[in-house]
Amino acid sequence: MNIDPRLNIIKERLRDVRRVVAISGGKGGIGKSSVASIGALILSKSGYRVGLLDLDFWGPSLDTILGIENIFPREEKGIIPPEIFAIKFISIIYYAGERPLPLRGADISNAIVELLAITQWGSLDFLIIDMPPGMGDATLDIIRLVKKVEFLIVTTQSKVVLETVEKMLRMLKDLKVPILGIIENMKITNSPFVKDWAKKFDVSFLGEINFDKNLETSIGNVDKLLETNFAHSLKKIMRF
Repeated sequence: MNIDPRLNIIKERLRDVRRVVAISGGKGGIGKSSVASIGALILSKSGYRVGLLDLDFWGPSLDTILGIENIFPREEKGIIPPEIFAIKFISIIYYAGERPLPLRGADISNAIVELLAITQWGSLDFLIIDMPPGMGDATLDIIRLVKKVEFLIVTTQSKVVLETVEKMLRMLKDLKVPILGIIENMKITNSPFVKDWAKKFDVSFLGEINFDKNLETSIGNVDKLLETNFAHSLKKIMRF
């Protein structure tokens, strides 16, 4: 049995990263990337050393949300993430450009292993990972490769989304992966349904973010993003 030497390199790359938080959710379009990117900004503004990894192979968007343009990693015994807004940033888009990545199965696993093995994060308080939606290979690989990972789950009131989140929670619990809790995003009613639902699974309900009609027009402008109601609500939540 051949052991991939990159696995030991990954341990070394993450050695000085205190906490790894994977932002995940059941479906696309629920605000997972907004939580990851604005959450990283909030942590950085609070004085933490923060890294941000966009691992959404099929829809990387953190660069768009944060308005990151023409800033690239440099090579030096691996790759060194560029720093923007005091955040070390790496995205799959650096390697795919605007092209879709038609990867599946072993190809996805290999790409994740390679990206984790070559990236020099250095010393961080938090590495925030924006995960692809659902429970595919990328999720299982991060659980396998990053032993210290903790999951933060984003959901909405949608029963369709909650049905997928339920499956994810069951999987994470079966694998004994730490779950930081659940954030309810895009809230449009006063219903406590999601909060009560979280109690059934003995998972912390971290808070709710009301639907913010001004969030979309703030995309690409960090100063405006941090002034949105979305950011103000998330700041109260990002205290883990």
